[in-house]
Order: sequence, then C-alpha cells, then structure tokens
Amino acid sequence: MSKKRVFSFLAVCGIVLSGCSTGGGGSTDSDGGSASGGSGSGKEFNVVIQQELPSMDPSIATDMYAFSAINNVYEGLYRLDKESAPEPAGAAEEAEVSEDGLTYKIKLREDAKWTDGSDVVADDYVFAWQRTVDPDTASEYAYMFEPVANAAEITAGEKDKEELGIKAVSDHELEITLANPTPYFDYLLAFPSFFPQKESVVEEHGKDFAKTSDNAVYNGPFVLSEFDGPGTDTEWAYVKNDDYWDKDTVQLDKINVSVVKEVSTALNLFEDGQADDIVLTGELASQKANDDAFVSQPESSTFYMEMNQIEEDSPFRNENLRKAISYSIDRDALVNSILSDGSIASTGLVPEKTMSSPDGEDFAKAVGSVLEHDEKKAKEHWEKAKEELNIDSLDFEIIASDTDSVKKMMEYVQEALQSTLDGVKVSLAPVPLSVRLDRSNKGDFDVVIGGWGADYADASSFINLFTTGNSYNRGKWSSEEYDKLVDAAATTDANDPEKRWEDLIEAEKVIMAEQGMIPLYQKAESHMRNPKVKGVVAHAAGAQYDYKWVTIEE
Repeated sequence: MSKKRVFSFLAVCGIVLSGCSTGGGGSTDSDGGSASGGSGSGKEFNVVIQQELPSMDPSIATDMYAFSAINNVYEGLYRLDKESAPEPAGAAEEAEVSEDGLTYKIKLREDAKWTDGSDVVADDYVFAWQRTVDPDTASEYAYMFEPVANAAEITAGEKDKEELGIKAVSDHELEITLANPTPYFDYLLAFPSFFPQKESVVEEHGKDFAKTSDNAVYNGPFVLSEFDGPGTDTEWAYVKNDDYWDKDTVQLDKINVSVVKEVSTALNLFEDGQADDIVLTGELASQKANDDAFVSQPESSTFYMEMNQIEEDSPFRNENLRKAISYSIDRDALVNSILSDGSIASTGLVPEKTMSSPDGEDFAKAVGSVLEHDEKKAKEHWEKAKEELNIDSLDFEIIASDTDSVKKMMEYVQEALQSTLDGVKVSLAPVPLSVRLDRSNKGDFDVVIGGWGADYADASSFINLFTTGNSYNRGKWSSEEYDKLVDAAATTDANDPEKRWEDLIEAEKVIMAEQGMIPLYQKAESHMRNPKVKGVVAHAAGAQYDYKWVTIEE
C-alpha cells in the first residue's frame, strides 16, 4: 500500500474513531507524542499542515505554505538563521555594500550545486529575478523587487527585463544596483521570491515548470519529492539533498508532509503516533495548552477583512459602512473565545514586534490603537451609511479559507455583524486556499478574510500592500496621502531612519482612520509537536519554517 493510501485511510479513520490504529505506526509516549518519528525511523519527521500548496514556482508563489516549502528545497544568497537574522548561504560571504547603499557586490559559494549536478551560478539569479519582474510572468510578488534599479519600470512594461539592476560579473560574482537605499535588503535576499532558478529547466518544462516535484531542480537542504500538483495534492515529502553544500548540518533523511484540514483528525493522528507536528486551534488548543507537546508560536502576521471597492457604485467605498463593520467586531472575544490559540486582538495593520524605532519603540504601540468594539458607534455609522447610500438593508458574502479555525472565525464575524447592524445579512463561502486566492486576485468577492505574514522584519512589509495599484490591495482602497507617505519612506527618506519611521507611522494612521481594510487579529500558531523533535526554526517574518537544523532524539 502506498504512503498516500495509508495516510488517506488514517485520516478517514481519525474522523470516525479517536485513537484508531492500523497497527503499523510508531509507539506513543504518555504525553501523546510519537516516540519514533511516526514512520518508525529516527531520521523521518511527519508534519501535518492545513492547506494544499497553490504553487511551487518561486516566481508565482504567494502564500506561507508555499514559501515554507520553497525555503526548504531552495536556497538564496542569504538564509535566515536560527535567530531569524539573515546570514550568507548561497553567498560565500556578506555582501560588499557601497557607502550610498545602492550597490551590492556578492561572491557566490563555489560549492553550491543544483540537484542535476550543475553549479549554481550568478546567471541563475539574474534569470530568476528577471523572470519574476517580467510582466509576462504576472508575478504578484514582483512589487517586492522595487528596491532594485528599474524593477518598477519593468513590471509596468516601460523597460525591458534585461535592464533590471542585477548582473553576473562572473560565474560566481553578482553586482546588484538599487534604485534607493533599502534598510531591509538583506532580508529580501533570504526570501523565496529572490531565490535562483535554472533557466534551462524552466524553459524545458514551460508552463509545467514546478507543477510536480520532477519538473524542477533544487539547491536547498532538501529535495521536493512525491508532489503531484498544486492545489490538489495532499501529500508530499522533502528528502535530504546529498548535493547540498552544508549537508553535514542536515540530520533528517525525510520530512513527510500531509494536508489535514480538520483539527480533531490531525490531533487523532498525532496521538496515534502518525504525526509529529500538527496545528491546533480553538477549544482543542485550550485543552492541550498544558501538555508537554504543546508549542505556541507568535507570528508577525495580521488577519484582516478586505472589502471590494473596485466598482464606483460599491457600497464598501462608503467609509461609514466600513467603520460600522469594524466597530461591530469584538476582537478580544474573537481571540479568547473562538481562536483560543494564543493569537491577540489587532491594534492596527502592523502587528506587534514587527519593527522598532531608532530609539527602540515598538511600531504598533507608537501608532496607538484606533480599533475598538462599540455597538453604539457601529449602529451610528450604519445609520449614516444607509442614508448616504440610500439603502435600508445590505446583503453580502464573505469568502475565506476552509480550515476549521477560519470557518469558526467567519461564523463569529457573521453573527457579530447581523446581530449589531439591523438589515445586514451575511452569507459565508469557505473555500480552499487556492480558490480564495484566485477569487481575491480576480476581484470576485464582496468581502474576503485573509492574512498577511511579514516577508521581512519591517513595517513596510504590511504598509506597502495597500498602495494604489499594488496587486495585494485586492479591495482597491486608495488614498493619495497614503501613497505619498509610502513613497517617501521608500525614496527620499529611505536613508533617514527617523523620517522613514514617521512616514510609515503616518501611513498606518491614514488607513486606520478610514478603515481601508479591517484588521482582526495578530496570529499565533499553536502546535502539538513531538518533544523528541528538536530544532524546528519558526520565523515570525519571512518564510515560516526551516527544517535544516531539525534533529530527533533517540
């Protein structure tokens, strides 16, 4: 029986009967953790996640699941270390940076290899970066390259991709030219969108590049295996890469990944010894909070509501309507009674501990919260909105991902709005992540609930999202004042930490004053993790997980 058929049986069994066993799994400790890594091998690690991979193409990927996967099978110039600081990886040493902060000279590691045995060379970075900013690729993450010279003009179709500010000086030397000084650029070099790609492999597979594990080559600690397709496959693996330059550090032979959306089923698999790491939410997270295997991981991420303001006649262009919705939501009740996983109520767009001022003040605290639950204010703004929109009632749909925790959150928001705002009727559409992303990108929604995790440790990772024309500003809220502040932080004030700080602070105040989007909570992720598993690195910002340093105790 194949691995996929075995796990499918176990997943169904877990739904029907707690503790169901096939008789072939690992033993179970008294604390509920697998004593032997699920498969019976001390070198294998069995991980359960909540969503399928929408894409494994580094130029196309946009979500935390794909970025974590790419981070483990590819490697960029830098990698975030165990403390989430960028360190040379594909680069042989730290970049040589010019005094004006605009030129980066980087020597590549000469022992870095692709899994086809060829060297990773400077042209692989040049090709990958040009491919991502090329309008024909339609990469939603192309905007991340805007610090690089000519990137913005290339994505706008005004310049050729060959004019991007990156060139191969030799096989193992790169020169990167920036449009403006970028304080967080080292973090970008550790982000999956900036990883190398081998041109001959991409061209060989064309539109099928990275659609399966065989349709790509890899240069990271692990190699993707058993992956049959984005958006549909629910099981795959990462196998140790024996061609990796730092292979002696990698202790795992294999990581088996399975998608299980029902939290109770995942917990059954963990307690039955079939999984070593699962995500818990809601009541089950509360019940297991004192278990030796329980782990809570705070993240630099915000879940929020975007309202479709694309059409001129959209009711969500009305500021009073947006404020009525926001005031209706009790965020403290949401995180404490519904999620119960360590998440905290949002105070604004940028979550706590994402960025500090030059004198050490936390960004979120410096902004000051404008979010509150106030049914009286909610009703007042609703009455104003009805008058301005000339309506007596409003029906709309909320779409979001179909995991257990998100569905419970949707139901809570639905009840909060319908019980507070007379005449509002909310329908819910929980859908797979790939569908939610597709509908969001097409503008096919009334209201969408999604989340954003910081790509790097800086407030701009959130603030930049809602500029006019940004592909991630899916609701199309727009503010000229906001755009000017964000542009100043990225250009004229980029080399002045204090002015840049004030630009970003004022930008957040603008979007929060208008509730251009509605923050809900700052996410923490609760896990049950086999206590014998050590060294899982979870980054609050950037690609979430790194398994390079994982070991399993005997």
